Amino acid sequence: MAKYHRNDVGSVVLGRPSPTTSGNHFRLCTAFSAASFRRKIFDAMSCGSSSRHRQQLMQEMIYDAVRPPPPPPTSTTTIRSVLKQSNEPIKTKRPVKNSINNGKPDKLADLLNLEEAESDAETTKKVQALEGLKRLVKELQMEKEENKRAAASRVRLLTKDDPESRVTLAMLGTIPPLVAMLDFEDSNSQIAALYALLNLGIGNDQNKAAIVKAGAVHKMLKLIESPNEPSQAVSDAIVANFLGLSALDSNKPIIGSSGAIPFLVKTLKILDKQSGCQARHDALRALYNLSISPSNIPFIMESDLIPFLVNALGDMDVSERILSILSNVVSTPEGRKGISIAPEAFPILVDVLNWTDSPGCQEKASYILMVMAHKAYRDRQAMIEAGIVSSLLELTLLGSMLAQKRASRILEVLRVDKGKQVSGNLGGNTSAAVSAPIYGSSANQYGKDCLVEEGMMSEEKKAVKLLVQQSLQNNMKRIVNRANLPQDFVPSEHLKSLTASSTSKSLPF
Repeated sequence: MAKYHRNDVGSVVLGRPSPTTSGNHFRLCTAFSAASFRRKIFDAMSCGSSSRHRQQLMQEMIYDAVRPPPPPPTSTTTIRSVLKQSNEPIKTKRPVKNSINNGKPDKLADLLNLEEAESDAETTKKVQALEGLKRLVKELQMEKEENKRAAASRVRLLTKDDPESRVTLAMLGTIPPLVAMLDFEDSNSQIAALYALLNLGIGNDQNKAAIVKAGAVHKMLKLIESPNEPSQAVSDAIVANFLGLSALDSNKPIIGSSGAIPFLVKTLKILDKQSGCQARHDALRALYNLSISPSNIPFIMESDLIPFLVNALGDMDVSERILSILSNVVSTPEGRKGISIAPEAFPILVDVLNWTDSPGCQEKASYILMVMAHKAYRDRQAMIEAGIVSSLLELTLLGSMLAQKRASRILEVLRVDKGKQVSGNLGGNTSAAVSAPIYGSSANQYGKDCLVEEGMMSEEKKAVKLLVQQSLQNNMKRIVNRANLPQDFVPSEHLKSLTASSTSKSLPF
């Protein structure tokens, strides 16, 4: 198909009249000379358009140069029809390019416009949210108690699951008016303010420190100590706030020395039998947070908490939490003394190793006993009397890896202590006098000291061997019972053969 350019009639010339045509018709011919080609190149190079336009123009020039000449016009062709065809748009088979809008494709421009619109909408939304938070803070600062209570409830809802709202509201000054609301006599206002403060401190250490700095701890204790006892809902909210605020290390000494520990212990004792009560678990967790700070251990000892915790170890719902508190308490001399003098402390702790299958409980109980065994000889004797040896032997076989290591450490301490005791008995006159009725028959006047010493060593070895046999037999029976094996799985003769060759070196303590 022939191709023509609009308004480009330079290649169309009027020739002489053909003898075969009438006078009103002319012959068309193409003339693409070197001069016209150079002129086109000059126009393309001197054009002020973009390089893309110049490249397109050069391609069109090359295309015109290599295209075949148009067919000769028919007799009916006139100059008007030729001009009309030359003015029509050029139709090519080349791919159509995207339209250009300010140098960028239309799709890219649409995407940029959409992004700008979304950014503007998001910015507008944030501005409106900020204005709403500012109005909320102004409502908290009003004189009417009803407006403040409604605003505090709104703050509680906004900060429940939104960390950004916690930060923004704290920066706008929400904390001081909420703390001031704790002086109201209306319990509903107190509850709204307490839970709003609780949500503001979730996951935000700066807000926790700001709440304590604003005097929230003092005002909460004032509510507790008022002549009119607070309702259970207010007490639960105060316990929850103490739990949240005590998670920050800098707040632990402040809360512990303020008098909050006796309140938490009192709440724990009141809710002792309500195993499903959330406030009970919150109080235990708050006491655990406070026990991490060594400066709070004396306050814990003054509150008579240790005997209560030891006696509550039988409750599976709270046993591991109680053992966690005792693990922190045992790290100080005051705490070890408090555990040591608690009634039935060692039998209960040893019993924990026997009845519980929880790795956490076993590890924490063995840690407490290990620290106590390392620090005091009197505590080691109390552990032996409570039957700790067989429990530790079982733990070294069936416990977790950490519990096994701690049980082995305790057994090593008890074994070394027992060896020292045996050496002291051999070289001490008091022990010899006590054992005289047993060994006196084999002594004579001339070799009395030597024979008594030899007899004591022999009897000590026999006693040690007998103790080892009894310990191993009891331990094997306990393992069989724990494994639910048949009773004849470990016959007595087999046990005797296992323990017959035992020596003092295998003594577990």
